Amino acid sequence: MQLEINVIDAFTDKVFKGNSAAVIITDNWLDATLMQSIAFENNLSETAFIVADDKGVYHIRWFSPLTEIDFCGHATLASAFVLFKKHPSLTSIQFSAKAVGVLTIVQTNTGKIQMDFPNRMPEKVDSIPKSLLAGLSIVPVELYRNSQAYFVIYNSESEVLNVLRDNEELKKLAPLDVVVTCQSESDKYDFISRYFWPANGGDEDPVTGSIHTGLAPLWAERLGKNELLAYQASKRGGVLDCVVKSDRVLISGNAVQYMTGFITIEE
Repeated sequence: MQLEINVIDAFTDKVFKGNSAAVIITDNWLDATLMQSIAFENNLSETAFIVADDKGVYHIRWFSPLTEIDFCGHATLASAFVLFKKHPSLTSIQFSAKAVGVLTIVQTNTGKIQMDFPNRMPEKVDSIPKSLLAGLSIVPVELYRNSQAYFVIYNSESEVLNVLRDNEELKKLAPLDVVVTCQSESDKYDFISRYFWPANGGDEDPVTGSIHTGLAPLWAERLGKNELLAYQASKRGGVLDCVVKSDRVLISGNAVQYMTGFITIEE
């Protein structure tokens, strides 16, 4: 069996930046064990698998090297990029996933791909878990959480950029991951962040679209504005345009093709 695979760098317009995702489109679902094995072999933040139904809806599943995950923004962006490229007449795409429902994706006039996600505003946490205190070298100023992660608020960019972590301690917070964030100190961005996910995928995720469904409404409330530009400050880095609209968050970004190839699997 041969499977076409596309590797896309998402939330960037330059190869080797942003976050890489593999995209595999099949007529029917592969066995879950095989999909996990492919994701492990790819060793990217996520591998997205897509199956279209007879109504034109694309059903999508996301796998990190360690496990299937509920929701991934950058691999959704990468998947939309591949589909728009394969089908130039498409003006919008509908993805369906169990945890987040139907997602509408459009290509904007600027060339960016805009994704319509659920608003997953985090809630304030008064008691900081011991493993979180032990897992980060800098104590949170404030702490929030949603169904995906703990949101650690810091006062300065230097704290976000220089915080050290103990992954073994952070793993104890599973199934939740950890994002550290602060208001941007430059005029270019509204806020910056870094995302650590040793429990679900690896060490540090380069750019994380899903976590911005919580970060964007959090910072929209704190800054008093609904349109925000975010920077995820990993080594690769990535830029996300965010618009908060009631119960939805629109996240837009660029993507660029890195590779197209084939996986050969002996049956």
